[in-house]
Amino acid sequence: MSPLFGQLSPGDLAQAHAHLEGLSNCTQCHEIGAKVLSEKCLSCHDEIQSLRRQNRGYHAYMSVRRQECFECHSEHHGRKFDMIHLDEEEFDHALAGYELEGQHAVIDCRKCHSPDMIRDPEIRKRRGTFLGLDQECLSCHVDYHQNTLSDDCISCHNLEAFRPAPGFDHDEANFALKGKHTTVDCRECHEITVKNGREFQVFTGMPYAYCSACHEDPHLGRIEGACKQCHTETGFSDFIGMGRFDHSTTDFTLRGKHKQVDCFSCHQKRSDPETVFHVKRKINENNCVACHEDVHQGKFGQDCAKCHQERSFRALKSMDFFDHSVTDYPLEGKHQGIECKKCHKRRFTDPINFTSCSNCHADYHKGEFVKNGQSPDCVECHSLEHGFDYSLFTVEKHQKTDFPLEGAHLATPCFACHVSEQEDRWTFHNKGTACVDCHEDIHEGLISSKYYPKNNCKKCHSNDAWAQVNFDHNQTGWPLDGRHAELSCRDCHFEISTNNELINQQFNTLETTCVSCHENVHGDTFAIDGVTDCTRCHITESWYPQNFDHNTTAFPLEGRHAELACSACHEVLDEHGSIVVVYKLGKTQCIDCHQ
Repeated sequence: MSPLFGQLSPGDLAQAHAHLEGLSNCTQCHEIGAKVLSEKCLSCHDEIQSLRRQNRGYHAYMSVRRQECFECHSEHHGRKFDMIHLDEEEFDHALAGYELEGQHAVIDCRKCHSPDMIRDPEIRKRRGTFLGLDQECLSCHVDYHQNTLSDDCISCHNLEAFRPAPGFDHDEANFALKGKHTTVDCRECHEITVKNGREFQVFTGMPYAYCSACHEDPHLGRIEGACKQCHTETGFSDFIGMGRFDHSTTDFTLRGKHKQVDCFSCHQKRSDPETVFHVKRKINENNCVACHEDVHQGKFGQDCAKCHQERSFRALKSMDFFDHSVTDYPLEGKHQGIECKKCHKRRFTDPINFTSCSNCHADYHKGEFVKNGQSPDCVECHSLEHGFDYSLFTVEKHQKTDFPLEGAHLATPCFACHVSEQEDRWTFHNKGTACVDCHEDIHEGLISSKYYPKNNCKKCHSNDAWAQVNFDHNQTGWPLDGRHAELSCRDCHFEISTNNELINQQFNTLETTCVSCHENVHGDTFAIDGVTDCTRCHITESWYPQNFDHNTTAFPLEGRHAELACSACHEVLDEHGSIVVVYKLGKTQCIDCHQ
């Protein structure tokens, strides 16, 4: 070292900074005549700068961030000086953004802070660095599960030990443990094997939908269906099959009373699973006499199911096999699907009076169509083919009533007018013919009777659509002209909410001044006696001030002034630098605008 250099340099740089040795490199770290600045350090140590910007790591901690780099990492103490000189025993790891808990709190620092754990190849080259570690478990630990489970290790494990996994709850898995399964050792189901040369325990991809995936079938495949229909997980001998076993998987489907019979009323109760329930497997479900006594003694054959039902021996079927056309009343339309007992209340041979529909059916209309004490027969409007829900009453017939259908009424479904909400049924008579008999009069008391005599909606509206309003506004004291003639009535007379609901409406009380509907952007600038008359400048065709004559002001426009746009003079900057429009400038001298 030269004597001159020794006078300037306080000592050799550490090995990591040895490449910066020399007088020409001083300004790499120092400002001339000043101490080392952290900004210069961070310009080289960009990995520290990046962590600080992300608010991560020890150097991003507030108390550390406030310090200058040289306060902890001083220089010029020789080549072998340890610039980090970290007290590993006293270091608070929580300041680095990762608090050490459990086994992490007692492990040697170098177990984790080793090159093998660092992903960044540049940081990995540094000797003794504490940078470059991730906080994910698998960045340091081998994946025991070999990508078969989530990489969120902490959801099952804690930091005390890999086994057991206290965070794992088998009830949250696809197969919740119940009964005997709760006492089985995990390894009975989750076998420990070797995979890719390492110990591995299977936790996923295991069959569990059927008990036979793990258990031997003691019934030798003779009984189909899920085991849990008859058995529980508390013990194989606990039988719960009564009412639960799907008997339709056998050749004999249980219906009616058969569902209520105890299993062992038909099947012999045996402890041998290979023979229980198998004795009557070959009996056909229509062979009733194999189990039941034939009370008819063979007089009607042995096809009991032809007439009887399994819900009760006395409950007969619909007797669909019977040919009703041989009687005086052949069945047609809807009558064909009706159960016999609906009409034949007692014996099938008892005579029935079928001369009128009302002999069997109640008058749904409650006498609405009675004339001269007689109700018309149902067949005038209804048919057996379509039933009572279908009407033969056509639109042509409706046109002959007191209320012929016109306009939108032609497209209105019948139920909109003829279903009574109070009685929850169809009704037809005395509906009324005035609009207000069916429709709510939302204008009542709001429109002058001069334009709305006797609340007659047809003065403005038609049957085609309510939105089509035909009103001559010239009848009022405020004829519509200009852009006003293009507006909908609702634009001025209705106040509508954001969800398109009517809040308020004004007709008689609607003011006619411009400012009652439009915002007065001029304030009191053009007010006379406190009133702003917009029509002095504006017309209804547009907002353009067509009626305004600048020559009537204190500053008539002449020469080049007449060629300027209004904004050239009347748009100025306020104290905040924003553009505002000022109409009365209060300046008429040239020097006020021109320098």
